[in-house]
Amino acid sequence: MAKAPTVYDVAERSGVSIATVSRVLRSPAAVREHTRERVLAAVTELGYVPSAAARGLAARRTNVIGLFFPGHDETVPDQPVDSARGDTVPIVDDDSDTSSDTENLYFDEVLRGAEIEAWRRGFALMVAAGRGSSREALVTDIAGRVDGLAVLARTVPDELLAYVARRIPVVILAGAQREDAFDHVSASNGPGMRTLANYVLQGHGVRDVVYIAGPTDSPDDAERLAGFRDALADSGLAEHSVRILRSDFTRDGGRATAARILAADRPRAILCSNDETALGVLDVLEQRGIRVPEDVLVTGFDGITAGRHSRPRLTTVHQPMVELGRAAVHAITARLDDPTLDPQAFTLPVEVVLRESCPRV
Repeated sequence: MAKAPTVYDVAERSGVSIATVSRVLRSPAAVREHTRERVLAAVTELGYVPSAAARGLAARRTNVIGLFFPGHDETVPDQPVDSARGDTVPIVDDDSDTSSDTENLYFDEVLRGAEIEAWRRGFALMVAAGRGSSREALVTDIAGRVDGLAVLARTVPDELLAYVARRIPVVILAGAQREDAFDHVSASNGPGMRTLANYVLQGHGVRDVVYIAGPTDSPDDAERLAGFRDALADSGLAEHSVRILRSDFTRDGGRATAARILAADRPRAILCSNDETALGVLDVLEQRGIRVPEDVLVTGFDGITAGRHSRPRLTTVHQPMVELGRAAVHAITARLDDPTLDPQAFTLPVEVVLRESCPRV
């Protein structure tokens, strides 16, 4: 067997130092393009494969960042894989499946941002999805395999995170900032919802409104609901004068809640705590021949792509989901570089996006 090429061979072939080869492989964006291309060409020609294990031993790092999203895969059915069969089986699409095709799009966008930033900084990304009682065991396991960990707020006990943070940086995604030892990355949920709700209540002069909140354990929903309540106060409306219902942040949940709303008096506006809920509301209104926005105004929150293609297009608050993922990775790498940093809190701005479901006045 031929001797495997080494980093020294790559450096000699490309005419650069070993340190430059290392920078190209770990942080390609930090190296000039023509130098990077020359090194990568040498890597390809020689068939060089860097040893992550060796790098980790030398630097006492794994060069891997962990991202923990509990329940991210819950919409994927648990089906056994039958490797003995390779048949193509026809199925009938009778349009009876009401499950959402936009499940977890929030997480997908955050994940994309984390992947982009991790690659830019020379790290790999390990993604874990835990369910029920497996969450704590999974967090402990992934913490032993990575240099830093980002988790969704309220999904892991603080005691466990404090234990993990004794060894690696921990970043909390979403939710209100707290006085703790962790770094936090979130979007401006409360002010964003307050601005949007004020536009509906004051800009459109609506008083008959229903607000569909999310699940009580959502780290973002409490802030959005607080923003809505602030808007009620801004407009001089008592909270008991409007209906506040809860759903589960899914499109199916939005459909079910819309049916409950329409079983009583039809409101002039339905404000939703996330886009998927709002898309479910739009589904039901269309099925019943209720016009949006002429009969009912509908708004969401998040800014997922599906809202740009709904009928009508969805008015929403766009939060920078990709940038949330990037900021989480940035916070982890900053603490790896300087473990003495005080806890950092990053709150990213949001934008109110007016579309046809609640148009400009």
